[in-house]
Amino acid sequence: MNVKRYFAPSAREALRALKEELGADAIVLSNRAVEGGVEILALPADAVGALQSARPAPAAPRPQPAPAARPPVLPIDDEDFHLSLSGLAAGVVPRSAVPQQRRNQAPAVRPFNPPRIDATEYGPRGMPTQATVQAAARPRVTVEEGLQRATAADVAPRRETEPRRETEDARVRALQDANAKLMEELTGIRGMIERQLAGFAWGETRRHAPARAAMLGELLEAGFSTTTARQLVEAVPEDATPELAHASVRAMLDRKLNARSTDDDIIDRGGVFALVGPTGVGKTTTTAKLAARCVMRHGASRIALITTDGYRIGAQEQLRIYGRILGVPVFSVRDAADLRQTLGELRNKHMVLIDTMGMSQRDRLVAQQAAMLNGAGDVRRLLLLNATCRGDTLDDVVRAYAGPDLEGCIFTKVDEAASLAPPIDVAVRRALNVFYVTNGQRVPEDLHLPNRAYLLHRALREQGDESPWHLNGDEAGMLLAAAGRGA
Repeated sequence: MNVKRYFAPSAREALRALKEELGADAIVLSNRAVEGGVEILALPADAVGALQSARPAPAAPRPQPAPAARPPVLPIDDEDFHLSLSGLAAGVVPRSAVPQQRRNQAPAVRPFNPPRIDATEYGPRGMPTQATVQAAARPRVTVEEGLQRATAADVAPRRETEPRRETEDARVRALQDANAKLMEELTGIRGMIERQLAGFAWGETRRHAPARAAMLGELLEAGFSTTTARQLVEAVPEDATPELAHASVRAMLDRKLNARSTDDDIIDRGGVFALVGPTGVGKTTTTAKLAARCVMRHGASRIALITTDGYRIGAQEQLRIYGRILGVPVFSVRDAADLRQTLGELRNKHMVLIDTMGMSQRDRLVAQQAAMLNGAGDVRRLLLLNATCRGDTLDDVVRAYAGPDLEGCIFTKVDEAASLAPPIDVAVRRALNVFYVTNGQRVPEDLHLPNRAYLLHRALREQGDESPWHLNGDEAGMLLAAAGRGA
């Protein structure tokens, strides 16, 4: 019998090595923690049977004088006392169970082959050592049972720590909720203080710089944001007259507005441009207007049109009608690979205009559309802004379509807008180049270069006293206070 020793940093690893070598039926004799890990002593599954059936070898017979004649003794049947460890459960075979014929026969002489005795398991006289006997007497523990016990030993500490961890998590959540409520209260207090300070500042401005305060009110009622309005009135001196205040703001706004006055940047330079924007902003009509402008300057053979709008009914047919009128080829693409292949075939064209599908600025497809255009090559985007929308809506649109490939913007539906302050405010704050403005459905008549005088006049036009949007008295200060900022 050979006791195997296994050493590993953990009981699980030692049992796994034991199972790989001796099998799942191996017997674990001992399991103790030693320096650097765990030591396990084990036996193969068939080793215990060999240990139990092992008997000490008899000593060699010595020559003795012949014994005196004794009366014959009946032979003792070994079958009455023969035991085997494998038959312990059955016990001693009773003599009555042995047939009479077998009891009368002489016992058969069987050869005795003693098992190999390991010096580590047996003493000098061939007797098992006390450690071996104790190890054999221990309950059998298979490798599977050892793995289960090791797993239970690993899981037990975790089960004890789980309630404690849940308690700590509950405390952390309670503390986070308390902090959130505290921050909410502090934010409310801060907003109230800022509104009070804004009211005080507005009163001081009206007393010391009445023309600046009046000009600030006009900008707010025109549709400018509070941020842009405060920046513009900084150019107004405290002792300025209303006429000087108006001229100062106009000059400041003219310097901040990036409006192109020629076709050099798009029509003459050429390239690939994609018109993007929300639904209904006028992308298809504006694409046709730009195409007509380019045809008149460079010829129909130098331009091509591409449409990616396969969603709206009749969208592609509408662009094809414009293409037939202008004598310009129109191509339809489905995905980025198709667009990249089509642009490769049109690389000799002076200008390629891409009409894209309209979608809300909050639609996740906006990012996918930008990725498709960006992956198709050197494609520049022109963002169409509806001049009739509020400033916060336009700001949301620009934020959604922003990117390094955004060349600039085009104001559409200018003829329908009551004021051009919102789109100009967004263009100024976002530093966008304004290339064109559109004011109708006619192709190509209703596409114009941005006229600065006209745009500034439409942006700074005052509301009449009878208008419900006119600000009276301290209403401009109330707007500034509601914005949580000082004048």
